[in-house]
Amino acid sequence: MVSIQSPPGSEPAVSSPSVSPPSKDPLLQPLQIKTLRLRNRIMSTSHASFMDDGGLPLERYQRYHEEKAKGGLALTMFGGSSMVDVDSSWGGGGQLNLATDEIIPHFQNFSRRIHAHGAALMCQISHLGRRADATTLNWLPAVAPSRSRETQHRAFSREMDEHDIRRIVKAYGAAAGRCREGGLDGVETLTGGHLIGQFFSPRTNFRTDRFGGSVENRVRFGLMVHEEIRRRLGDGMILSMRFIIDEADKDGLSFEDCLEIARIFEREGLVDVFNCIFGRMDTVIALAEQNMPGMSQPLAPFLSQVGAFRQHTRLPVFHAARITDIATARYAIREGLLDMVAMTRAHMADPQIVNKLMRGEEERIRPCVGASYCMHKKVNCIHNPASGRETILPQIIETAAKKRRVVVVGGGPAGLEAARVCAERGHDVVLFEAGSQPGGQLLLACRVSSRRDLVGIIDWRVSELERLKVDVRCDTYAETDDVLAENPDVVIVATGGLPDTDWLDGAEHCQSIWDVLSTMAGHSGDVILYDGTGRHEGISTALHLAEHGRSVHLVTIDDSLAQEIEYSTRAVYRKQFKKRDIAVTLDHHLIKVSRDNSNSLTATFRHELTGDLLDMRASQIVVERGTTPLDEVFHDLKEKSSNQGVTDLDALLAGVGQPLRESEAKFELHRIGDAVASRNVHAAIYDALRLCMVL
Repeated sequence: MVSIQSPPGSEPAVSSPSVSPPSKDPLLQPLQIKTLRLRNRIMSTSHASFMDDGGLPLERYQRYHEEKAKGGLALTMFGGSSMVDVDSSWGGGGQLNLATDEIIPHFQNFSRRIHAHGAALMCQISHLGRRADATTLNWLPAVAPSRSRETQHRAFSREMDEHDIRRIVKAYGAAAGRCREGGLDGVETLTGGHLIGQFFSPRTNFRTDRFGGSVENRVRFGLMVHEEIRRRLGDGMILSMRFIIDEADKDGLSFEDCLEIARIFEREGLVDVFNCIFGRMDTVIALAEQNMPGMSQPLAPFLSQVGAFRQHTRLPVFHAARITDIATARYAIREGLLDMVAMTRAHMADPQIVNKLMRGEEERIRPCVGASYCMHKKVNCIHNPASGRETILPQIIETAAKKRRVVVVGGGPAGLEAARVCAERGHDVVLFEAGSQPGGQLLLACRVSSRRDLVGIIDWRVSELERLKVDVRCDTYAETDDVLAENPDVVIVATGGLPDTDWLDGAEHCQSIWDVLSTMAGHSGDVILYDGTGRHEGISTALHLAEHGRSVHLVTIDDSLAQEIEYSTRAVYRKQFKKRDIAVTLDHHLIKVSRDNSNSLTATFRHELTGDLLDMRASQIVVERGTTPLDEVFHDLKEKSSNQGVTDLDALLAGVGQPLRESEAKFELHRIGDAVASRNVHAAIYDALRLCMVL
């Protein structure tokens, strides 16, 4: 059924005419699966991008995947959790609706676009089972093998009867037929926490009929589904199963159980590919640590387990789980652990991965730092704002028609990105940075052990500025005369901010998180940390203090911990707070800090709902409430600029150049990032890209 024509490290079985010899890189070898020839070993797995329009993959959706195809990968999968029937919806949207023929012409256009760039296209088709939301869209009860409740998605399911089983089997087949009519190269089902996997697992299948009990009975529904899909697809199209290899739970499927299930499907000839996943997905912490591991987990945490699974099957094995770098991907293919390496989130950071690899520019690949921002603001990468915005932002910067002299003041994320984009445009760029090295506030964030990978955001841009020969001047606190001496055409102020404590009575008795992360010396005893933002800064600093042996009590103005942070990381933080015994008080804002005669500090808080006052004592009080703009140089330059420092918002949002203004002043002036207002890394970099891409 399946022939793998080019084993890792070997020459391609078939090479197209070329002056250059075939690459020896294992990642660049083709893979033949039935009639489908994949041009290399790098892919992107299906995921819910939340870019659909009413359940249909229209222009934004297609452009997002098309950029990856243009970037050189072999296969892009789409449609994470696409619904095959009307009772498979979840809250908040984001799913494609494969229960209607309306989707077929959009698939046809989609496949033409992807194939035109030499890549293959597959769709995940699934039924959520007990993961469905009974209170959105069609308001239908969730169905499952047995009555149960999933913690994350919260519905109480009803047990499926034989009619439900026949209906949903038929719906899977109809969805597969629509994929075939749409010109796709294959489809993928999903086990794990979705309906097929719910039948597989003794954690969710308590039936005593022919669909429950023994492994042979528990796989019966999945076999019926795959038989119907194969009937509708024919023998030529690829049928993949995103397959759980171990639920990592004493009551769930073991590795040996999953091997037995895999052997049954392989024996019956109903699967062409195993796309392997590990662990559960029915709780947020399981998603964060197993199914979609982020920064808190090591790189490629389940690669060895998937490699062990591959030893037991003749079918190709795909896998995605925090494989973010080319070295790890290459190792996985070269050592025969995988046949295709999925770099899904890595392609959000840089859809040009394969093209850069083929050009010998591996070091220029923008790194995925594992921040999981893409799980919070769907497919928006923390430091590639063009991801998910392909219809309005470029992945590749175009050269400007006219070269200009650009001065960037400030070398944090916003300033580094502004300098990079302007230099890519062909402008003559100088960057002033007051510190001894670029990076700004992000350098402090990297001092927290769990967030050290954020340094990749800085390092990549510094490397790009070196390549582009940007004049970077560190240890230079640029003032008005320094800027004007450069005779600029454009000045971009990206000076960031300073900790915001002016509002607080008794601020002189407190430290900021900058103080804490700069040095741990000089303090001991218990700490109260006030978090007035709900962002990473306060939460991660509390953990940093606890890791250094301090007793920490965090007080937040919000009604939950880490309210502004992506949902998966919130769960990780809650787990770490529990392990570190960090106390948390919610719904309080800080109003005053005072020092008594014993040199102890008292923090006075007011309850957000009742107005009641609460006094708490500690030897150190740390305050986090964002930053206030450090913008003196901006205000000094305003009257000297042609635009009075005004950035035209209509032009900015339209992606066109700023309007020309009649003025004796030569330069236009803009400010970005925290020099405008306290926000986050993504906002700062987004500011820089959309302003500078048209300068």
